[in-house]
Amino acid sequence: MRFDSFEQMLAHLAETGPDAPALRYDDKTLSFSELKHAVDARAAMLRAERKTSLGLLCDGSLDSVIELFAANLAGLQLVMLDASLDTDTLRTLIRYTDVDTLWGEEDLKEDLELALMGGVKNGAGRILFFTSGTTEQAKAVVLTDHSLCQSAWNGSAKLPLTPDDRLLCLLPLSHVFGFVCGLLWGLSCGACVSLGRGARHYLDDCDFYRPTAVSVVPMLLGFLLQQKCVNPELRLILVGAGDCAPELLRAATDLGLHVSFGYGLTETSSGVAISVQGDPYAMEVCPDDTITLADDGEILIQAPTCMMQGYYKRPDATRAVLRDGVLHTGDLGCFDEDGRLHITGRKKDMLVLSDGTKIFLPEYESALMQTLEHMELAVVLKGGRPALIYCGSGDASAVMEKLRPLMRRQPRGKQIAEVVFTDEPLPRTQTGKIKRWELQQKVMESA
Repeated sequence: MRFDSFEQMLAHLAETGPDAPALRYDDKTLSFSELKHAVDARAAMLRAERKTSLGLLCDGSLDSVIELFAANLAGLQLVMLDASLDTDTLRTLIRYTDVDTLWGEEDLKEDLELALMGGVKNGAGRILFFTSGTTEQAKAVVLTDHSLCQSAWNGSAKLPLTPDDRLLCLLPLSHVFGFVCGLLWGLSCGACVSLGRGARHYLDDCDFYRPTAVSVVPMLLGFLLQQKCVNPELRLILVGAGDCAPELLRAATDLGLHVSFGYGLTETSSGVAISVQGDPYAMEVCPDDTITLADDGEILIQAPTCMMQGYYKRPDATRAVLRDGVLHTGDLGCFDEDGRLHITGRKKDMLVLSDGTKIFLPEYESALMQTLEHMELAVVLKGGRPALIYCGSGDASAVMEKLRPLMRRQPRGKQIAEVVFTDEPLPRTQTGKIKRWELQQKVMESA
């Protein structure tokens, strides 16, 4: 069913299926009526506190879900913060988004409270998600409970769940794919959502919750398949937020699972296209969306019900990508003879790894150039990992050794996995910018 707000969704589900299970976390289950009661009670408390912008250090627990719905009902601007980020980064994000109150683990809150700001005006309904993992480039995308509810309906119109389904949410709710496809998708269909108990339980959550559906990023899909963490009741896997190797999708389908692949962006409140049957990479456009291609193959999206309001306090950045209601994604695609969308690459200066992690390339490559004292280089994906394209000759071991101090400061997924030497100059535009999609294509063809 299509809902206009979180409040409408919770009220409808509590009325039509009051005793049906809504949320499970470990051994505790809340029915839809119990969930609504808990949210209403917490919303009343938040209204009394007279705050305006809540930073949610989301841990994926029942209490965190209650808090996010309650903050919305209480009229607060909600800022979805990744609690795994370092405290300096979190302080920067808190100041940027005018957070005046925090929810989360007490010790972490204490470390961050000095960063609290004076709050906002007219923030009711707004929910902010961040697009990037780097402090300098992080942008908060302004979504709303309305746009997120529309996105959940938009996806479920193509890939519905039923009240008999059990959706396992293993993804962080601070990311829009996890929020929509791990939580709202299930709740809006009246299904029970089981909240994953963290990375240490990846091996046993499927066996514990016995889900019929699960949303995953490609890296997590690979882990679950490798460890054989697939329960007999599981029938549907939704994969998104990054490129997925064909062998992973084949391995899942060989187990008799229905595998769907989704494409979307934070700016569109998550998915705009999803595969329904046959080739997982051939995606049908969701009902509320219109996708066209620019002359160079860039994917252009009109999503009036799901589109962001803009980047928080960054009008220039908003205008750069959202023009006359059309989002210029920087992604490349094509349509097949049946009108289904295929993603062919990315032309924007960002790499998206298989776990959804993003590398902002200008910043990353600048650090590589300074460390190596070499200007003609670029970073691409090879085998799902960052590879350094080095124009000139040299020894890969020597280059990696020189990079070692820099790589130690990077998360493991962002570390250079391979050095590729080339005698050819990097392909560039007339203005000197690297044609990343062309360079990526050459690397894929030579692999």
